Amino acid sequence: MNETEGLRFRRVHRPQVITDELPENRNKGTGTYSGKVFQVTLLALAGFLLLPLLVVILILESPIHPEVFSLKDPPLMTGCWEPNLKLRAAQRLFEDQITGPESMAHIGDVLYSGTADGKIVKLIGRRVTTVTRLGKLPCGSREEESSCGRPLGIRAGPNGTLFVADAYLGLFQVNPTTGEATRLVSGGQVVAGRKLSFINDVAVTRDGKKLYFTDSSSRWQRRDYLHLIMEATADGRVLEYDTDSRQLTVVMENLRFPNGIQLLPDEESVLVAETTMARIRRVHVAGLNKGGMDTFVDNLPGFPDNIRPSSSGGYWVAMAAVRPNPGFSMLDFLSQRPWIKKFIFKLFSQEVLMKLLPRYSLVVELDDGGVCRRSFHDPGGAVTAHVSEVHEHQGSLYLGSFSAPYVAKLDLSRT
Repeated sequence: MNETEGLRFRRVHRPQVITDELPENRNKGTGTYSGKVFQVTLLALAGFLLLPLLVVILILESPIHPEVFSLKDPPLMTGCWEPNLKLRAAQRLFEDQITGPESMAHIGDVLYSGTADGKIVKLIGRRVTTVTRLGKLPCGSREEESSCGRPLGIRAGPNGTLFVADAYLGLFQVNPTTGEATRLVSGGQVVAGRKLSFINDVAVTRDGKKLYFTDSSSRWQRRDYLHLIMEATADGRVLEYDTDSRQLTVVMENLRFPNGIQLLPDEESVLVAETTMARIRRVHVAGLNKGGMDTFVDNLPGFPDNIRPSSSGGYWVAMAAVRPNPGFSMLDFLSQRPWIKKFIFKLFSQEVLMKLLPRYSLVVELDDGGVCRRSFHDPGGAVTAHVSEVHEHQGSLYLGSFSAPYVAKLDLSRT
């Protein structure tokens, strides 16, 4: 090896100072250190804010104690259930003059309804006239609802009278001419060991001597209806009131949110919407099968509310929430996950959750055997939101709602 080669060899192996610093970072100042301090501070602050929240979530007791239950896979929305926009052909009546016309009844050509501010009103022409007020002022807030009253189901009885189910105050007979209201059954009373906490809908025999009504829960009131749905408590009942003897009898119990009720033509049975279970039950109230119950239609593509007769001999059923298939149903998903329900109700109020639930109005006509004849839809509830009842009169459907500020009218000739 010559001298030049030796020099080259020695230059290659010059001693170097070894550091952890990457070449591209050698010329940087204190920026890296400052960035790390910022990250640590940010994480500490996040932990400082989130830790108390997590502790509160773990310590707080959920207002609901959900039960595990099973729903069948929702039916495919095909055939009779095929989505459409037919409900969007409806016309809004009395818009911004009323709120929450849950249920309706005609006497002659005059339409009657109950509203969210505790009144029974007469809707004629373009005018809204107050017939009577069942509760007392003030009205408007959640806290005032129980004393203000909340009329739900309403029916026309014989001799031009109205029968009204108020969620808090009880069952009433109302003279639509004078406004005189007679309480038949008091809400809040204990019947067969359970309190009447959520009176919902009513059906009346042709002679007016017997009333059948639903009490949706002995635990939850109307203002907490979403708690009842989420908890899935089987504490709902169907009761009978005899107007002659004034006797009150339980005819069926242990239902999950019994809602709308409708007498069959023979008046030996009533159809009852069991909302939480997405089905309609047939409860036998007279005859050889009295005291029994079977299923009229199971596994509906939505959660049924009121049931009313159709002119063809079938029944109209309103649904304000659906179980889309194809699609995702949140209520179906949560039915077997009670711990998620508890967690949700620790974080959010009922009002917030209602805003998060997707709107979809669905109306169906079932035949007398429970088979779907036709369905009308309004995806997103663009025209008919939160539909609660379908009342047919002279070729039109009048659509009630538990919260909308109008009555919707659909001309059947346009469908």
